[in-house]
Amino acid sequence: MNVSSKSLPPPDSFDLSADLVIVGGGGAGLAAAVRGGEIGAKVILLEKNPHLGGSTGIAVGSMSACGTSMQRAEGIEDDPAAHSEDIGKFKPELENRSNNGLRGFFTENSAATIEWLRELGVQFHGPIQEPPNRVARMHNIVPNAKAYVAVMHRRALRLGVKVRTKTTVTSLYRNDEGAIVGVKTEDASGKSRSIEAIGGVILATGDFSANAEMKRKYMSDIEAEVEAINPTASGEGQLLGLSVGAELRNMDVALGPQIRFVPPAKKPFAQLLPTTPCLAKFMAWVAAIMPNFLFQRFVKSLLVTWQHPEQMLFDEGAVLINREGKRFTNELDRPANDIPKQTNKVAYYVFDHTLATQFSEWPHFISTAPGISYAYVPDYKKLRPDVYAQADSLEALAQAIGVPGDALKETAGEIGACRAGSSRDVFERERFAKGLEQAPFYALGPAKSWIVLTEGGLAVNERLEVLNDSGAAIPGLFAGGTGAQGGMIIWGHGLHICWAVTSGRLAAESACSRIPR
Repeated sequence: MNVSSKSLPPPDSFDLSADLVIVGGGGAGLAAAVRGGEIGAKVILLEKNPHLGGSTGIAVGSMSACGTSMQRAEGIEDDPAAHSEDIGKFKPELENRSNNGLRGFFTENSAATIEWLRELGVQFHGPIQEPPNRVARMHNIVPNAKAYVAVMHRRALRLGVKVRTKTTVTSLYRNDEGAIVGVKTEDASGKSRSIEAIGGVILATGDFSANAEMKRKYMSDIEAEVEAINPTASGEGQLLGLSVGAELRNMDVALGPQIRFVPPAKKPFAQLLPTTPCLAKFMAWVAAIMPNFLFQRFVKSLLVTWQHPEQMLFDEGAVLINREGKRFTNELDRPANDIPKQTNKVAYYVFDHTLATQFSEWPHFISTAPGISYAYVPDYKKLRPDVYAQADSLEALAQAIGVPGDALKETAGEIGACRAGSSRDVFERERFAKGLEQAPFYALGPAKSWIVLTEGGLAVNERLEVLNDSGAAIPGLFAGGTGAQGGMIIWGHGLHICWAVTSGRLAAESACSRIPR
């Protein structure tokens, strides 16, 4: 990454000029590009990767919002204050650190974002209830999150937005008055260009979950070793902001480390569905009338791929083993922190038939999209055979997953001794519940630890202007998305995508207000 630690004075003449320059082509950047184009601005969008999408393009795609027409159609009364209050219930221990003024602004604008997307051609199914929300607020995109990217990209091009991929922004240009007036870029061939931004620059580069150096600086060595769900989320926006004195907030907060199974070699069926507006509209109609058992199968194909296994599996007796067939952590503490230290950074969930039977029906599920669907042992057997193993003996199970059989048998014996009270667990786990005693035996894995996203980013106000350490707006610099949450804590499904599109859309409106008429 070649982001400069200092801004540059503007050149005598720019190579290119635009009203808005948007850095990043994920949900926030695309929303900003479309909204800027709708207003009539000349827009250039710059994306470092070969393709658009960012973290938005690889998400499940739910969007949580309040006061929408879809809620009203279901007779649901809702308001932004209640929504903001309920968001705080997802992570109450961090509530005293959240910028709840900005969060209220977000929820006030969330419904308008849903309606704007629907006008563009995005299709939703729902709304769906997700506790602890007091009413149903989750709007599920049809068929998948790539539809956000496809629909907004198509609209942006029709509005005349210039999209440049494989282009990295390395520096911001700042004039003598302290205003941001453009960017310096570098393309895949190493060629540099200067681009003027008359209305402003919008940073929409996402989080920094894939930047080991930043994670080590702001979090710890543990997080620094954990891989990111989005391997290109490198924090360029935060670094560019720092180069002009921007304030960063909540940089030590992250969703993760979190255990998830490795993705399949082939994408699940739901991720392969076309995202054209006509077909998406048809699929939304189908989803509304589809028998529940078919809808559940459709959702579960995504659920067993992207959602994390519940802690409840450990609470009831499952253990983690490494490639050597041995336990390496207290599964009831923070096992995700120890998986990156193991061979190939992987581990396997191991349990016996008693536990498998228990986790084959409600209320003991392995993974869930709350209020939508639940996945049990038979679902993983059917839909994720690549991470599922079953055998009549521990030796055969070990062979199936490629670990030493004698080591796995020894591990089972150690667990049995701890359950019998004849020895104490070396990892200080106090309860093993079911143990590894009744055949057949089961394994799920390989599983890895991931940072889903980092919450920390640029401080912004309700105009989405980037703020400096004194709380003053940096003229000409705007930001949106996960890299610019302004100190908000927004745990819960569908909030980060909704914030990305909301903030990108409104950042463009604010930046366009600076364009001379």
